[in-house]
Amino acid sequence: MRSIFATFVTAIAVAAAIALPQHLVARASALPQPLILDARLASRPLTARGETPAAFGRRCIPADCVAPPSNIPDILGRRALSSGRLAGLGATLDFHHGLLTAAALEPEGRPAPVEGDFAISNFRFGTGETLPSLNLHYRTLGTPHKDASGLVRNAVMILHGTGGTGAGFLSQTFGGELFGPGQLLDATRYFIVLPDGIGHGKSTRPSDGLHARFPKYTYDDMVRAQHALLTDGLKINHLRLVLGTSMGAMHCWVWGEMYPDFADGLVPLASAPTAIAGRNRVMRKMIMDSITHDPAWKSGEYSEQPRQGLAGALNLLMMMTSSPLQWHRLGPTRDAADQWYEDQIKSRLANTDANDMLYQYNASRDYDPSPNLEKITAALLAINSADDVVNPPELGLMEKLMPRVKRGRYILIPTSDRTRGHGTHSLPAIWGGYLGEFLNTLAAVVSQ
Repeated sequence: MRSIFATFVTAIAVAAAIALPQHLVARASALPQPLILDARLASRPLTARGETPAAFGRRCIPADCVAPPSNIPDILGRRALSSGRLAGLGATLDFHHGLLTAAALEPEGRPAPVEGDFAISNFRFGTGETLPSLNLHYRTLGTPHKDASGLVRNAVMILHGTGGTGAGFLSQTFGGELFGPGQLLDATRYFIVLPDGIGHGKSTRPSDGLHARFPKYTYDDMVRAQHALLTDGLKINHLRLVLGTSMGAMHCWVWGEMYPDFADGLVPLASAPTAIAGRNRVMRKMIMDSITHDPAWKSGEYSEQPRQGLAGALNLLMMMTSSPLQWHRLGPTRDAADQWYEDQIKSRLANTDANDMLYQYNASRDYDPSPNLEKITAALLAINSADDVVNPPELGLMEKLMPRVKRGRYILIPTSDRTRGHGTHSLPAIWGGYLGEFLNTLAAVVSQ
């Protein structure tokens, strides 16, 4: 009895320790009206009455799925978005990967990131191929805290998009607005894990030497490796939250099905829990074909990058994952647009390996969590933006699939001068309020 009581008291203390500070639940400035869909509801047009929507996992009448709740904070504020703090954002933000090329900042009071590597011996891929040693690079901020039962209660893993790395989340625009003292994922209270996925960043990649002989990994392989990093490498036995952008968002869905009891909450940003088809699939095939159809690719054994095929792949990626409004601002004249593009493609060509990119896009080939959505038991908050042409809302996929996620909620953010197409996933200024509300919900559940 005493140990049960101690566990209960410790759980309450841990939940209180990571409850959101009051200034983050203050009323926000008005935001465009989003579509808010609770898990077991049919989608209906939103009213403008401003009522607070139903809590996560609780049924509400469709007509009551309304405007954003009054406690949604505007983390950066309109002032930041209009004053130049994000000026030129489109020039530095990789819209698909969700990365900022500017150097990461370490605000006063935020723990410095710690980098490390974890080697997994004889990692077996879903194809049956194996690697004697698979290295996963990672960054962490903060310190893990366990409750009386030994369960880690404050760990958060954030997963990057295709072609990205965990380092991208240390940018001022992302980590600088989430990880600092008093912010939503304050690294003095949370233990934050930022891994580089298989084939990305400083983790083992085709470009390390195997080239086209590298095992053809999938998202399932990437998630299993992340789990091994946490449990065997970092000794983390539980996550408060898994948050992911783009590819990382798709990994969130896989996590929810593959390890249903491991995380309290899942937040996929810019994704859909179904097989990649239609224009999204064609985009990926065009990217891969552009590389492999370039004679300079040489079946992956090139001595110099297949520049023509790689440029074609990058051009397509830029178009599909961008925002017309922001591009017009960045290139308001013919000459300005030409110069911006020349700078972009030069930088991307210098920092992209053809085999790595080919494998990264091929990894999505068998992604399809839709048959097993009922297996997801964690609370889940899915957020998409209306101007994301990779996940276009007019397909109606989320409205069809979300009712099958028991504790799920879906937010569709309308297009505005603040959104960045697919790249909206990397702007907490846009969606941070919903994350704050979600974290409070998780804290309440843990304390029960």
